[in-house]
Amino acid sequence: MAWLHISAPKGAVPTATSWCLCGRDRSAVGHRRVLALITDHTAHRDTCPLSTPQEGRAAA
Repeated sequence: MAWLHISAPKGAVPTATSWCLCGRDRSAVGHRRVLALITDHTAHRDTCPLSTPQEGRAAA
């Protein structure tokens, strides 16, 4: 449900994009910001409303 795309060509500034089916769409440019986005993306996978059980939802 969530994708993380990182581009870090040798000698260039790294970029990253984090996208999720829930509507989340974030991007980062630069070493520190890309590392922060990776951490944020990992945390989102645990808290995404599409992957966490909803209250009152019937079990399958």
